[in-house]
Amino acid sequence: MILTSDLLDAVVRVAEEAGKKILSVYHRSEGDIGITEKDDGSPLTKADLLAHQSISDGLNVLTPTVPVLSEESKEIDIQRRHQWPILWMVDPLDGTKEFIHRTDEFTVNIALIINHQPVLGVVHAPALGITYFAMEGYGAYKTEKGSSVQTTLSLTKVSYEYLTPLRIVASRRHGGDALEKFLQQIPQYTLVNAGSALKICLVAEGVADLYPRLGPTSEWDTAAGHAIINAAGGVLYDSKKRPFCYNMRNTLLNGSFVVS
Repeated sequence: MILTSDLLDAVVRVAEEAGKKILSVYHRSEGDIGITEKDDGSPLTKADLLAHQSISDGLNVLTPTVPVLSEESKEIDIQRRHQWPILWMVDPLDGTKEFIHRTDEFTVNIALIINHQPVLGVVHAPALGITYFAMEGYGAYKTEKGSSVQTTLSLTKVSYEYLTPLRIVASRRHGGDALEKFLQQIPQYTLVNAGSALKICLVAEGVADLYPRLGPTSEWDTAAGHAIINAAGGVLYDSKKRPFCYNMRNTLLNGSFVVS
């Protein structure tokens, strides 16, 4: 597949269309968003399912031969997906708990994976009117609703030599003892709380310096943000300082990681 700006623009439009579907549910009364539970006990809403269908349909029109692996997909045989050299990895609604608690900090995540690496990523926050998007060799960018200005994300332009305290972004709903122990190693820091894949994007934007995630996530949680932080000049690596690879293992669960 040839990576072009037209492709990236089209994926942004797919994410934004899914965002409209999500907001159509978000603006309903609290009892009308259709909350159920998945087998693992995590919440599922009507918005998750509407966004999944919207994204699947959009990507299938855009790239009919490229498979879509979504959090809300039916279970796919491991051996079958391991044979895919290229795929879309999607979280139709990242931060369902943020959606339920009406914090506005939920996102649509779409990533293109080629040879196990994220080469294109879109993270769209429909309630905030913010979209982060990036592509290998093209750069990373942010747009905001109501503004024609497109902000370039480039961490290579920022010097952190004299920057104290360190700005650390953490989840509103995850952390616990592991995060507390991590923070004890840092002499001076300020804590920024955020939900969903926005945490990775805040580092890519230079609003935060470090995002430690010391608990499990899934590959569709990180893939789009990973593409964005890479294109901005930052890194996402595991506990052994190795970059994540995608669709390589039997499980789609990630271990701990750090974005910086």
